[in-house]
Amino acid sequence: MTRPTTPIFDAAATARLIPYAALVDALKRASIDYEDKRIASPERLVVPLTEGGIMLSMPATAPDLAIHKLVNVCAANRARELPTIHGQVMAFDAQTGVTLFILDGPTVTGRRTAAMSMLGVQSFASGTPHEFLLIGTGTQSFNHLEAIGELYPHARVWIKGSTPARAEAFCAAQRGKVNELRALTEPDAAIPASVDVVIALTTSTSPVYDEAARAERLVIGVGAFTPAMAEIGARTLAGSALFVDDEAGARHEAGDFIQADVDWSTVRGVASVLRGADASAASLKNRPVVFKTVGCAAWDLAACRVARETLSDQ
Repeated sequence: MTRPTTPIFDAAATARLIPYAALVDALKRASIDYEDKRIASPERLVVPLTEGGIMLSMPATAPDLAIHKLVNVCAANRARELPTIHGQVMAFDAQTGVTLFILDGPTVTGRRTAAMSMLGVQSFASGTPHEFLLIGTGTQSFNHLEAIGELYPHARVWIKGSTPARAEAFCAAQRGKVNELRALTEPDAAIPASVDVVIALTTSTSPVYDEAARAERLVIGVGAFTPAMAEIGARTLAGSALFVDDEAGARHEAGDFIQADVDWSTVRGVASVLRGADASAASLKNRPVVFKTVGCAAWDLAACRVARETLSDQ
């Protein structure tokens, strides 16, 4: 029997298959499916590579689809002028196990991570945001800028980097992605009071945002993904309602919450608000909220659902 050729999509093609608006909707469904155990997504398997690199294996299955993300992270590649992250996301028919298609792993990760932040904006922001602050100038800041440009095209976006020069260089390179893009050019410049949403996207080991909690400003933490990292400070956390994308993963990956020694009994998953089960969901629009994301393979499955639907329409 001749097996059909499995379609493989590069980074650009993968991005076209998973537009942000559809991805946010898919993440809504996946968040509830995951909480209700209709998606199985076990803890990621980490296997060492040489020179301090690691291989990450992340499967997820649902009645309609199965996926496996395999990613290699090799920090030593910087000296080789190679990307530090390589990988693929394979999608399978859940009944037969037949491989359906293969997507570019870093692209899937970047876009579904940014889309989860946008789901947080839809769920927790006090209104339609007009100004964002992105803290960080790396790949995830690029993905988030793209997502904002697609979903909030009239918003102003501020960029804060580890140095003013990094922020200015990022803005110069990404001009045109959003309606208005500005750099915070002073190292200790105050965040404009008009900023509605702050999104931290760094690998910092000390807080990059620790202001008093404000009901009119949503704070989203993305970059701190190990117990040794922390982007959002205890002052902000103490005054906010705390939500995460993945409750199980956050307990051992959300460095901000771990270092601040938060009371985990008060931390809730985003699915509780999406389904309306949280009795205080209606009042969250008037409360300070911190939304922390750590990611899991269930979100990659959501991206593959979008890609499958896009391919079926072609």
